[in-house]
Amino acid sequence: MNKDSLFAISLFPYLGFLWFMTRSGKTPRLALIGFYFLLIFVAVTIPAGIYAKVHYGQALADVDWLHGSAEAFLTISNILVVLGFRQAVIQLKNIKTKFEVRREQNP
Repeated sequence: MNKDSLFAISLFPYLGFLWFMTRSGKTPRLALIGFYFLLIFVAVTIPAGIYAKVHYGQALADVDWLHGSAEAFLTISNILVVLGFRQAVIQLKNIKTKFEVRREQNP
């Protein structure tokens, strides 16, 4: 199996992952946006790879400006996921702190 086939096949489990994460309603919204944004990275990477092959005769990884531009979408996706979960952790800590304060005030 070549890497292109593996790339295409891997999309289906990822779509299942997105469906589950969306349906569960427990994923932080910003993190979920980041997971969906990864699809934009995929959508950009495919034509960028074709462009690199047609115009430069090289793989996408070998055309630095094009590869870096495509990878920027992956970076944005990762940042959104991290910020989303960070925000959720902070909110949970705040809720826990408020609960502990109330508990101390009303023994």
